[in-house]
Amino acid sequence: MTDGNSVKHLSVVMTTETADDVIQTTGTNAVRSSSTTRVIQVYFQCAVIVIGVVGTAANALILYAMLASKQHKKHLLIFHQNVLDFISCLLLVIISSLKVAYFYSSGSGGYWFCVLVESEYVNWVVILASKINLIFVTIERYLKVVYSVWSKNKLRNWMIFLAMAFAWISGFVHMTATTFTTTKVISGRCLMFVFWKSKASLFASRIFYFFYFYVVILIIFIMCYWRILVVIRRQARVMDSHGSSSGQAQWQQIQTNVVKTMILVSAFFAISDLPINVYFMASLTGIRSAVTNVVYYASVFTSCFYICANPFIYATNFDPVKRVLLGLIPCKKTSVEPAQGVDLDSVHTATKRKGQARN
Repeated sequence: MTDGNSVKHLSVVMTTETADDVIQTTGTNAVRSSSTTRVIQVYFQCAVIVIGVVGTAANALILYAMLASKQHKKHLLIFHQNVLDFISCLLLVIISSLKVAYFYSSGSGGYWFCVLVESEYVNWVVILASKINLIFVTIERYLKVVYSVWSKNKLRNWMIFLAMAFAWISGFVHMTATTFTTTKVISGRCLMFVFWKSKASLFASRIFYFFYFYVVILIIFIMCYWRILVVIRRQARVMDSHGSSSGQAQWQQIQTNVVKTMILVSAFFAISDLPINVYFMASLTGIRSAVTNVVYYASVFTSCFYICANPFIYATNFDPVKRVLLGLIPCKKTSVEPAQGVDLDSVHTATKRKGQARN
């Protein structure tokens, strides 16, 4: 696709503007965009701006609650997850607002605007880092429940910071490799993720993205949270056999909340991120229809929605954070709110106390 005369059939990996809508007029090299598609793009960008504003406010509120309750020190990865989501939502607002303005790309400034803004390079670096960070959040929860003694003795903050750095590096490397080599400005038009060296490289990139940023994450979710559930059930049966009714109720509540968290995290991520992955994989087969643009924008919309809802899945399950949030509501007494948060770190503490009581 490096030949300028072959831009008629274009491919896009991650952008809010499908290259199928960019048509090169035969013999003139003039590039024009469909007016109907432009209208769809404007409506889509406006919807994304609204979601971004709501998500930015929600994530900022959760970050404040975690800081006020000192939970950011105990749960670094979850706090980092909310920081990533906050940055993603903020960038959604900024980039979508700039794209609605529709700048003409020319010169070096136009090229960098195309690469960094129109291709959403900056935002997708953060989004991909957020996805990788989800893996480390899950693994950390898994270690603290299944291998509680080992994690207490061996798990150190430098390991957590290394995981955070790896998340950022993964997003940066992937987006840099797929953006700068496949994006060009021709006749004032930003052609994003178009100029692949070969069809094989395009296939390899999309297949890698699908498995690394979706399938692998789902597998880790299922394996880790399922194992967590098994361990909690086993511990609940042990406590029940010793006739500890209060302990049984406590563990049953923890078990129920873990199940809910697992369903929310796994199912919501799978549902919201599945459409965009299916769209990209289906595009490799050459399937096209009159509603391609609508399907594409709808799938990207669901991915954006997940970013905004993500803080409530993770942060609001912690009782100290919930108390801070409830304290911000006028005429709301936090004392009437039952404590139902999921703090899996309490699993090890509760087990240790019960063991000491039996001895």
